[in-house]
Amino acid sequence: METLKTNKFYFLTVLVLGAALTRLLPHYPNFTAIGGLALFSGAYFDKKIYAFLVPLTALLLTDMIIGFHSTVAAVYISFAVIALLGSSLKGKVKVQSVLLTTVTASVLFFVVTNTAAWYSMGLYPKTLSGLAMCFTAAVPFFHTTLLGDLFFSSVLFGAYELAKFKMPVLVKA
Repeated sequence: METLKTNKFYFLTVLVLGAALTRLLPHYPNFTAIGGLALFSGAYFDKKIYAFLVPLTALLLTDMIIGFHSTVAAVYISFAVIALLGSSLKGKVKVQSVLLTTVTASVLFFVVTNTAAWYSMGLYPKTLSGLAMCFTAAVPFFHTTLLGDLFFSSVLFGAYELAKFKMPVLVKA
C-alpha cells in the first residue's frame, strides 16, 4: 500500500510541477496555472503539508527565475489559503464544486494581492476611495486570472480524474 501512495505522490507532484512551468512560458498577465494547482494540491495530496509545500515550492522556484516583487508575501499567503480552500474539495470533486471553488480562489487572490499593492506601493491614497481605485485598475488582470484559474483547474482536475479512470491504481492509493 505504501508503494501505491508513493506512486500517487510522485504522479501528483509531476503534474503540479509541470503546471508550475507554465509561469516560465510566455503568457497573458496572470494567466498561469498556480491558482489551479494550489486548489488541485489541496484536493488531492493526502498530507496537508504537501498540499502547501508542493505548490509554494513550485512558486518559489519559478520566482527565483522570474524575480521577486514587493507584494510577494501576499501572493504566497493567497496561494497557501487557496491550497487550504482546495482541501475542502477532498473526496468531493465534482464539476460544480471545482468551478465554484476556482471562482472563489480567483476572487480571494484578487482581493488579497490588490489590497497588499494598495497598502504597500504608495500608488493610491490610503483611503477606501484609494482602495477602490486600486481594485478598479486591477480589473483587467482579474479577467485573465479568472480565465487562467478556470482553464488550468479544468485541465489539472480533468487530467487526474482521467488518469484515475485509466490507471485504477491511483484510486486505491
